[in-house]
Amino acid sequence: MPAKAKIQVASRRYITRALPVGATIVCADNSGARTLKIVMVQGWKGRLSRLPAATVGDQVTVVVEKGPPELQKQTFPAVIIRQKYAVRRPNGSRITFEDNAAVIITPEGEMKGTDIKGPVASEAAERWPRVSNAANTIV
Repeated sequence: MPAKAKIQVASRRYITRALPVGATIVCADNSGARTLKIVMVQGWKGRLSRLPAATVGDQVTVVVEKGPPELQKQTFPAVIIRQKYAVRRPNGSRITFEDNAAVIITPEGEMKGTDIKGPVASEAAERWPRVSNAANTIV
């Protein structure tokens, strides 16, 4: 039998999914929204009776809870840029943030706002180049 060749698959590293459906998070851009509620996680493959959950860099669908009346109760896609739960880096260090935050994006992947308040995790900046362009600080 011929020897099997090893195939290298580019996979993203494992990060604990700490933001389940129903979590309220801060909107970190200047689109006008203040707080967002996660209603769906894109690409979630789960298990029976387990809530879908998101982590830094994931795309989610959110509903605006607090903000201007024209944005309230509207659904938008968003990208998680910070989470309170520790994120383990490949070098062994761990990073935590003060809050759970996301930025609203368009269906094409462009940001709805033009500026991001606070730092952005490097895991999110790697996956979303438009978010990294608008970020003041990437941690």
